[in-house]
Amino acid sequence: MVDKNRTEGAKNQVKGALKETTGKFTGNKSGELEGKLQKNAGKVQQDIGESNDRARRAP
Repeated sequence: MVDKNRTEGAKNQVKGALKETTGKFTGNKSGELEGKLQKNAGKVQQDIGESNDRARRAP
């Protein structure tokens, strides 16, 4: 079973990357920044989920 944080983190990374790209394309600096923040938060969330998964598998 995969920790929910892993899947939600991956979703946030994708959404953040889309927002960042859209912000760059349209010249919207706040949208670009928001996307970067969401993407990085998703990375952290995914790392937490991976840690939780490793802890569950540990003897």
